[in-house]
Amino acid sequence: MSDLRIRHATLSDIDTVLRFWREAAEGTSISDDHDGVARLITTDPEALLLAERDGLLTGTVIAGFDGWRCSAYRLAVHPGHRRQGIATALLEAAERRFAALGGRRVDAMVLEANERAQHTWAAGGYHREDHWRRWVKPL
Repeated sequence: MSDLRIRHATLSDIDTVLRFWREAAEGTSISDDHDGVARLITTDPEALLLAERDGLLTGTVIAGFDGWRCSAYRLAVHPGHRRQGIATALLEAAERRFAALGGRRVDAMVLEANERAQHTWAAGGYHREDHWRRWVKPL
């Protein structure tokens, strides 16, 4: 894994990230557009972590912290690069960020039907909390 580089996304990465998510991520979000990702990067320049190998984007995770809760979103690894430790490296980088900010627990958004993702999160030491449900309202 020494050839894997993890860095923060910049505004110049937005189009590449959006293309990557269309190929590598499950599901879509109302914020999956240029303005949404630009707002994320502008608001919290260290939140969107990118994993690269040989200059190629191979994985992402959003490690958001609002001062109270650590939230992980968009953990995605390119299909051709899975099972190489990229998700683990991204989660470890996110967790280091959270710890440095004083975070005490990570909440992850994981699609119910995405069993592969559930296995990935479980392997990282995360567990499902069945007594919670997500409630949303688009603005």
